[in-house]
Amino acid sequence: MKSLLDDMKLIDKNLESEKSELQNKRIFLTGGTGFIGKWLLHFFKYLNKHCEYNISVSVLTRDAKKFRTSQSDLLEGFEVSLIEGDVLTPITSDEEFDYVIHGATDASAYLTENFPLKMFETVVIGTKNTLDFAVSCRAKKFLHMSSGAVYGNQPYDLEKVAEDYIGAPIPTDVKATYAEAKRASEMLCAIYAKTYNLNFSVARIFAILGPMLSLDIHFAAGNFLRDAMGKRKIIIKGNGLPIRSYIYPTDLVAGLLKILLKGTSGKAYNVGSEEGISIKHLASLVSRVLNSSAGVEILGREDSGWSLGRYVPSTKLIEDELGFTRNVTLEECILKTAVWNGWKREVI
Repeated sequence: MKSLLDDMKLIDKNLESEKSELQNKRIFLTGGTGFIGKWLLHFFKYLNKHCEYNISVSVLTRDAKKFRTSQSDLLEGFEVSLIEGDVLTPITSDEEFDYVIHGATDASAYLTENFPLKMFETVVIGTKNTLDFAVSCRAKKFLHMSSGAVYGNQPYDLEKVAEDYIGAPIPTDVKATYAEAKRASEMLCAIYAKTYNLNFSVARIFAILGPMLSLDIHFAAGNFLRDAMGKRKIIIKGNGLPIRSYIYPTDLVAGLLKILLKGTSGKAYNVGSEEGISIKHLASLVSRVLNSSAGVEILGREDSGWSLGRYVPSTKLIEDELGFTRNVTLEECILKTAVWNGWKREVI
C-alpha cells in the first residue's frame, strides 16, 4: 500500500478545531470496505498513531477473514473490531458506541440496471437496520451518507444545487432506483429522530476522484485517467455536454467528519466541489495534465445515464455553518490520482 501520510496530514489540518471530539470515542462503521470507508479508517488510524487519540473502531463486514486479508496494510498497527454481518439483516452487539457512520451502499450502475430491487433493498433496509442498531447501542450521533442524486436531474441552467432545492427523481423510472432509495433512507433517519430522539445528520455526497478509486468502473473521470495513463485515446461515448464536479478524498473526509461532529441534527449538507466542468472539457484537462498525445474522441451517441445535465452542488451551507473549505483543485485531483496509480511525468 502506497503511503497516504501526506493526505492524512491535509485532513488533520482541515479538522484542527473539531478533531479533538474524536478522542477516546467508540465508532461503528458500515461500508468499511468501500472507497469512503477505507479513507475514514485510514484517518482514524492516523489519529491513533500520530495523535494518540485512542479511537475504537468496529466495522460491519460480511467476511472478517477476507477483510483482514484485503486490508492487511490498513490493519497493520491499527486494531479494528470486525463484526460479521450484513446490513440486510439485523445488526447485533452488546457494546455501546458514540458514533454510528452508515456508508454501506453499492452505487453500482450494473446493479441498478440489472438488479434494481436488490439495489433498493440494500439502501433502504440497510439503513433501517443500521438505524435500529444506532438506537440499541445508544449512539450519540448517526451520520448517514446519502447522495446528490436525491435532487433528481439538476436543470442545466441551475449552476449549483443547494439543499433547499425542491426537485426529485422520476419515481417511475427504474434508472432512479438508487436516487429514490437514498431519498427514502433520509426519510427513515427523520422518522427515527422523531420516534427515538436519535441525533442524526445527512451528508449528500457528489462525485469523487482520488487514490484507491477504481479506474475501471462506470465513472468517466477514472476511465479518462486510465486511458490517458495508458497512452490511449480518451473516448467519450456521448456528446460530452453533461457537467460534473469532483472532490478529492481529503476534502470529502474532512467534510464528513465536520458534519458528524458539528452538524445540526436533522439537517442535510452537500459535500462536493463547486468546480463544474463538462465531460468533454474534463477529458481534455486529463489529457493535458497527464501529457497525453493520444487525444480525445467524442462519439456523440445517445446517453443512457441517469443525469444528462449538471451534477454540481452548492457547498455554501457546510461552508457557512461548519467552516468547510475545499483545498484540492480538480487539476490536483487528477495529478494526485494518477501518481497514486503509478503515473510518472516523462522528463524530456
